[in-house]
Amino acid sequence: MTSFCVVSLYDSNLKACRLVYQRWSFCFCYVLGLLQTDDKTALREITRQLQLENVVGEKVFGSFAENLAFLLEALRKGDRSSSRPVLFILDEFDLFAHHKNQTLLYNLLDVAQSAQTPVAVVGLTCRLDVLELLEKRVKSRFSHRQIHLLNTFGFKQYVEMFQQQLSLPKEFPDGRFAEEWNQNIQCLCKDKTVKDILQKHFNSSKDFRSLHMLLMFTLSHVAVSNPNIRSTDLLAASRMYTMDSKANVLHGLSVLEFCLIIAMKHLNSIYEGEPFNFEMVYNEFQKFIQRKTHSVHNFEKPVVLKAFEHLHQLELIKPMEGASVRTQKEYQLVKILLDSSQIMDALQKYPQCPTDVWLWASSSLE
Repeated sequence: MTSFCVVSLYDSNLKACRLVYQRWSFCFCYVLGLLQTDDKTALREITRQLQLENVVGEKVFGSFAENLAFLLEALRKGDRSSSRPVLFILDEFDLFAHHKNQTLLYNLLDVAQSAQTPVAVVGLTCRLDVLELLEKRVKSRFSHRQIHLLNTFGFKQYVEMFQQQLSLPKEFPDGRFAEEWNQNIQCLCKDKTVKDILQKHFNSSKDFRSLHMLLMFTLSHVAVSNPNIRSTDLLAASRMYTMDSKANVLHGLSVLEFCLIIAMKHLNSIYEGEPFNFEMVYNEFQKFIQRKTHSVHNFEKPVVLKAFEHLHQLELIKPMEGASVRTQKEYQLVKILLDSSQIMDALQKYPQCPTDVWLWASSSLE
């Protein structure tokens, strides 16, 4: 009973977990990191679930460890047949690792490791790197047993879950509205556009949190004037959910900054992804000014350099690691953090984009 494991859940179905654990003769204690945001709150919740409020009473403890030890000692009263071990479930386990000094984790694992008290601790989390968050003293008391649970359902079950999550229960106060709503949801699940959207999300992630976020964006379109969900609402929600943040940053750039992005796009193609510096970008921009355009002003070099530095501040470009601090900023090697498709998609939505700039971006290299 002293084992401890971190379960990585891509679908944290707590109800199913509780049913499994309740079949065993455990005293079940469930603590959620989203609600129990510090160790004192967590300890009060543990006391409530173990029904030890009367035992604790007005007692004053010198430390968290003494309080927890007293609670566990109170559970040991009785004979071997009537006593039951305690199973602690720490949901959103990674959040407990952010508590001050990780006191709760340390004491629970320390008790579990001592084998003096029949205690088991199970942590549930979606973070695969959770062990890196643990302090050394906590990690040393961890059994390093991990179970990874991956969703194995198919797309048909995914659509059924989509329908189930949106459907209203029979106990809904307005029975007529619930019936019309559920009929609309059934029709949605048969719509080809909706199926294509769900298939795209299913292929990218089977995580229920991803599905719930998509549904939240979709339901935000429901209003008195639009009482039902339409396929266009789901499409708009999908676009919002999969929105490219870097492409959105491009929409706020000046024409000069966008020209520098296009110049870097061409350099990236010429040198096959090799890094470049400001001088190379500036020369590419000058070629464009002299050869093809009458709609973009020929800015002075300091102004162009300022625009280049702004792109760096926006993290659209990054300096190469290991670059010498003594190198002049005009010659520091950088890489662009955008691909060609992101640039072209942003350019299509760019307001009042000069025709010469568009042709330069879409033209083949000379």
